[in-house]
Amino acid sequence: MNGDRLSEQVEYYRARAPEYDDWWLRRGRYDAGPEHTAQWKAEIAELRGAVEANGVGGWVLELAGGTGSWTTMLARRAAELTVVDAAPEALARNRRKLAALPRACPVRFVEADLFSWAPDQRYDLVFFAFWLSHVPESHFGAFWDLVASALVPGGRFFLLDGRYDPAVAGLAGSARPDGETSVRELADGRRYRIVKVFREPDDLALRLGELGWSVTTGVTGPSFLYAHGSRALG
Repeated sequence: MNGDRLSEQVEYYRARAPEYDDWWLRRGRYDAGPEHTAQWKAEIAELRGAVEANGVGGWVLELAGGTGSWTTMLARRAAELTVVDAAPEALARNRRKLAALPRACPVRFVEADLFSWAPDQRYDLVFFAFWLSHVPESHFGAFWDLVASALVPGGRFFLLDGRYDPAVAGLAGSARPDGETSVRELADGRRYRIVKVFREPDDLALRLGELGWSVTTGVTGPSFLYAHGSRALG
């Protein structure tokens, strides 16, 4: 069952690439009104502040880079950047955004399934946004082994993700999943099953601590959580 959902999840994000930025910018069918949009933008600004405060530099790996909502920020601060995503349509949009930047570090794009990909070098920072919630529980430990294998000694990770917000639960397919599975509908009516596991900071910190990570977590409000850390010493 996991294999079917994970394959369908890739197909969903390939098909969704043309409308992903509408979700990120709260346009069209993703517009829940001016109050929600203002809060959403304020929380994004807080997220960006948290990323900057944690520091972005050196060799950076972005997992599930998508259409580039965060790639452009990383590319302005890293020495070198590798971006991995399974959807070529999303990577194409990502490349166009980077090409429009007046200044960016060297960027390497890798089209690959993160559930079977292995890094070919080590990095100072591994960054991923809105990805961990698409990792099923059966793959949770293996995914964090991947993160560990991609980091230099003393290297750090930074993640951010969505929280379950009842106020916008019915907005364009964002309802709470049934178990780990959520059914998402695109603007043209096509429907896909994807993995969606909403996690909260305290539980996430506990889980990662059990896997040997030293972690700091936080939330910006009802929309987002973030976490950063490194492998625990000792």
